[in-house]
Amino acid sequence: MTQNDIIQKTSAYIKQEFSDDSSGHDWWHIYRVWKNAIAICEQERADRFTVELAALLHDLDDWKFNENEDETPSRAKAWMESCNVNSEMIEKVCEIIMHISYKGAQVENKMKSLEGLIVQDADRLDAIGAIGIGRAFAYGGYKNRPMYDPERSNNMHASFEEYKNSKSATINHFYEKLLLLKDMMNTGTAKRIAEQRHEVMLSFLSQFMNEWEGKDIK
Repeated sequence: MTQNDIIQKTSAYIKQEFSDDSSGHDWWHIYRVWKNAIAICEQERADRFTVELAALLHDLDDWKFNENEDETPSRAKAWMESCNVNSEMIEKVCEIIMHISYKGAQVENKMKSLEGLIVQDADRLDAIGAIGIGRAFAYGGYKNRPMYDPERSNNMHASFEEYKNSKSATINHFYEKLLLLKDMMNTGTAKRIAEQRHEVMLSFLSQFMNEWEGKDIK
């Protein structure tokens, strides 16, 4: 198969695998990450095949939906092997998948390759702005979390274990992760996009708090 054949076959496989997701990690999330990653890749001049494969496969072994709660990319690796992707490329893509997720406010980002930094940016861009707001509440509902509890304080997680075990309300999630992502973008392209999406979230939170306290009622 050509590289294009592999990408098309992979996209069809992932679309099928994630078609019924209701957590905000559905096929259309992956589709947006894929397309955004390509756009950033063109600006940053990285290897497109690596970027596309990693973007399409990045959630296949996500710890949030894995009984073992780790990100060993066993399913992604098996898929690439079935497509006869060479071992060097498989290793590179698996390395990206293992380090792509946000793991806590105070946890070091271990992503090294330019391709990985691009896919990570594309994934994080989909977590902020208007779509990010929608996805946050979709995931909160999926996990049976309250929208907001003013008696719960924010927690700037110091370890991945602490972050994984968090039961924070959705509004807390904005302060514990989403509002931090603007300053965690890796590429110049993503940094520019994140500025505007960040402002959308700030505006939303201001309105949410006004409504929560009834301050918008004249």
